[in-house]
Amino acid sequence: MGEGPPTLWEWIARNWDTGRVGSIRDLLGDHLLMSLVPIVAGLVLALPLGLASVRWRWLYQPTAGLFNVIYALPSLPVFMLLISVTGLSPVTVIIPLTFYAMAVLIPAVVDGLGSVPDHVRQSAVAMGFTPLRRLVKVELPIAAPVVLAGLRVVAVSSISLVSVGALIGQGGLGMLFTRAYQNPFLPPVVVGIVLIVALALLADGLLVLAQRLLTPWVRARRSS
Repeated sequence: MGEGPPTLWEWIARNWDTGRVGSIRDLLGDHLLMSLVPIVAGLVLALPLGLASVRWRWLYQPTAGLFNVIYALPSLPVFMLLISVTGLSPVTVIIPLTFYAMAVLIPAVVDGLGSVPDHVRQSAVAMGFTPLRRLVKVELPIAAPVVLAGLRVVAVSSISLVSVGALIGQGGLGMLFTRAYQNPFLPPVVVGIVLIVALALLADGLLVLAQRLLTPWVRARRSS
């Protein structure tokens, strides 16, 4: 009699690091890369656009409207359209996810800066703060909870959406789902889901920790 199919743990042990492209470890690294770059790039690009939208209020509605339209586009067709430009590479997944991140983060930056009380700004001006120093020392720290709340949404959605890229051969852990579809077998699906959820929870936890470290006055206010 032949051997039965491997158990979940046996399958993980065999496929964790096979020394070939496509091992679980390689897919996990690819997933982290394609998730992290859009989060960081989205924040870096959203900050100046958000600041400009606060400075020139007329700019906010067309900017937000444009990125809302982009956010409404299904990810898979966008990936397929980009293949002719960027080819079958991680960049094909990273670019749309960066724009999706900006669609969430630009309103978060605008709302965060809008939550800064006018008397706080006036006090900073009275103390001789330059506009840049006021932004860095006063406005951005007060806006941080709102911006980080948007960043938490972006982190979880990016980690999830990367797996859709498996349909064009660039999905990180999502490749485990396509393997299970092509050759019906449960362990790849279980491993893929568990690792994606674990990454999302880890990212969310790190951002919550960052928020507590960056805004200690919020925690002190709640405990008082």
